[in-house]
Amino acid sequence: MEELFEIDQYDLATPDGMITDIKIINEYSAEAVVFIEKISSSFVGFQIDPESIFFNIKSTLAQLGLNGICQSYELDRKNRCAQVQVLLQTYGRLAVEMLKLLQVGAYIGKLFAADERRRVRDPDYLSRMFGRSDRSGRPLLALGGLQGSDDLILDKVDGRTVAYLTLQNGRIVYDSSIYGFLPTLAKALLVKNKMRGLLALHQEWKPLSPRNVNDEEILLVKTLPLHIRTVFGRVVDSLLSSGYHHTSASILQPDTFASGDIYELYGKSKREITDIPLEFYTLEPYREYVFFSDRDQLQVCLEDNKTLFEAFETAPMPFENRAAVFIVKGQQLKNLKSDDWVAREPRLHEFPGLFHSTRQALMVERYIEQQPSYPFLKSIDNGTITSQGILLTRYFPSPLMKRMLLSDQVQRCLKGIYFLYPSFSSLNFFSAEDRALLHDLDKFAIPVYWVDTVTKQILQYAQKPERDSGLFVPLNAVDLFLKSTIFGIYGSNLRSGLFEQELHALFKGLLEMRAEVNHPLLSKNTPLSLVTGGGPGAMEVGNRVAKELKILSCANIVDFSPPSDHEAVVNEQIQNPFVEAKMTYRLDKLVERQAEFNLDFPIFLPGGIGTDFEYSLEEVRRKVGSVIATPMLLFGDADYWSRKVSSRFKCNLETGTIEGSEWISNCFYCVQTAKQGLQVYRDYFLGKLPIGKNGPVYEEGFVRVSADGVVA
Repeated sequence: MEELFEIDQYDLATPDGMITDIKIINEYSAEAVVFIEKISSSFVGFQIDPESIFFNIKSTLAQLGLNGICQSYELDRKNRCAQVQVLLQTYGRLAVEMLKLLQVGAYIGKLFAADERRRVRDPDYLSRMFGRSDRSGRPLLALGGLQGSDDLILDKVDGRTVAYLTLQNGRIVYDSSIYGFLPTLAKALLVKNKMRGLLALHQEWKPLSPRNVNDEEILLVKTLPLHIRTVFGRVVDSLLSSGYHHTSASILQPDTFASGDIYELYGKSKREITDIPLEFYTLEPYREYVFFSDRDQLQVCLEDNKTLFEAFETAPMPFENRAAVFIVKGQQLKNLKSDDWVAREPRLHEFPGLFHSTRQALMVERYIEQQPSYPFLKSIDNGTITSQGILLTRYFPSPLMKRMLLSDQVQRCLKGIYFLYPSFSSLNFFSAEDRALLHDLDKFAIPVYWVDTVTKQILQYAQKPERDSGLFVPLNAVDLFLKSTIFGIYGSNLRSGLFEQELHALFKGLLEMRAEVNHPLLSKNTPLSLVTGGGPGAMEVGNRVAKELKILSCANIVDFSPPSDHEAVVNEQIQNPFVEAKMTYRLDKLVERQAEFNLDFPIFLPGGIGTDFEYSLEEVRRKVGSVIATPMLLFGDADYWSRKVSSRFKCNLETGTIEGSEWISNCFYCVQTAKQGLQVYRDYFLGKLPIGKNGPVYEEGFVRVSADGVVA
């Protein structure tokens, strides 16, 4: 696969070949042996019917009246070379003189593989390119201008698309100086110098001359300047006017712009020719300049979980190897093979650090070049890959790839990153640098998707507006998540308690309450999300209740497994099976993880040290004003919460260390039932709840809610 990006060839054509032997038959013809080397291993000619391969002589020679007909050829796939027997024929005196000057070593033409599978059949494939340009502003397909021209007629003939190029009046002839130029041209052929521009200096346009052809002469006709960037064009000899034939210089390369306007004809006819018929062959998919929005089949495939999971199953083993592939069309995704991927063996790196900046920079560059996504991103950047597509990668890209991922060309071309595992080193858990990269990719509008083996779903990274962190959310729930008000459950991972029934009733009541109130955080159009830590115990209860009520069930999950050289100090917390959307964190970023819960309405169940920390953090967030003052429910016995909360609050109150912030006590409401909790929320959404800086101070540090829901 990597060879596709290390060469500047197209897979339907070989490089130019040079004459290794030439035998003159007479002054009008000769036989030449042409040797072609360094053929791409992906050359389609190695795979298709030999009858579909033909020799294409250089247009510079054809414009002089020299034609080259392939008599036979031999392809050597192992050594990536070919030998072609070519019959050279002359049309006109100028060609006779040029034939005399040809010598061994001259590069005169190439092989083209007219693969039937790559023939353009639908005119829409071409017509959608009108008005579009490449990154340099050159038209992708046009005749005479960016928007195309009425002189380019697309039709369907015998099951293929044919473009008829209207000829301009007149013909091209040479002035007498051309004979003195021929020796220079012959020498230029020995070193592959392009001479078409200089040849044009000796050509004259005769607009009043007839466009008919006589025996033993070449007829040079002209169309408006043709631009082709998306396909190979080929003159359809069988559709030319009766008596006309085109030379074997019948292929228009995909890098043709403003020069594909001269055609070389021979034969015999008194009737003037009016147009040139062209058929077309598609490029390799990644070079087609196709927009992602045009790939209907690919977009359908990306909505099918089964297709994506099966695509990742084709990634080369062993599992530890990094692997990536760039996909631009649906059939490519559905028919992936192991050889299509770029794979890299893992290599451990220790960077020398800031005080060795030169070595550091060099090692970083080498590290980047060893990543499997590097050949694809590099090829996008240098213009080898021109079609928009998606990147499949076994592991989420290294943060060191950020510079390439966010470059102008990659950002325009890369329409999605799909990965199987967040990290090479920690598998399912993102590092802080990974999450920073996710944030940047979101800002640059490059979607990121987790093909998650745990939930068996495709999850898309989504950030709520005005927040610098996000979650991976099921595709059908992204819009819901972005618009949702977020509730959260904090509590013990060891004990679930007896709160499931009350939590179920609480959230069911909230869903029904949407019809009663019209608040920025709750109204009839407000979806709800619920976030937990994703583990067992109280967290599992919360996620299970959310899923039962069709509230988006989310989690911020920490890897509590200790480093290999550390003894475990906490209970392993396995992700509970009711999580639908999630973000993951490594153990050393526990505090950052807690700060990214971004809850609108926290709910606390009895818990231990972790719950104490979460309580304090939510308290501080409201005290400093990073979030607005919203009610937080403390579910459970009031005496329990008094023992856990009141002594600390009273100590702070008595020592004056929370002077001016005593009001924070009116943000916490101790309830035992869903009914009590719903009344607190209802009063808040209706603007009746005394909460915030101007509200009362409660000496216990929280509010005891009465059995009928009245705030005491």
